[in-house]
Amino acid sequence: MQTRNPLLNDFADLMTDAFGAAQAMGEEARSVFRARADRMVAEMDLVTREEFDAVKAALDASQDEVASLTRRLEALEAAAAKPKPTSRAKAAAAQPKAASKAGASKTRTPKAKS
Repeated sequence: MQTRNPLLNDFADLMTDAFGAAQAMGEEARSVFRARADRMVAEMDLVTREEFDAVKAALDASQDEVASLTRRLEALEAAAAKPKPTSRAKAAAAQPKAASKAGASKTRTPKAKS
């Protein structure tokens, strides 16, 4: 046999109503939070994805150019560090050799025959 207890029926109705109210409060809290978050994001000075990608592409291109120019500068500095003989240096280097050859022929004397 099944008995109907009005106290249990009232308690079940109260719990059903409380659960519905809790669900509604949760949805209301979510919508309030979302509205505040949207307002906060709107107040920030954020960029769009397209703007971000464009700036990133420009940065990558400039970094590539800087790397290229750095390699070129290093090559130029290495070339400048090597001493290149000038025409004067070549002439000065050639003169002592010629003078030593001429001096060597003058200092030779024929050996006396004994």
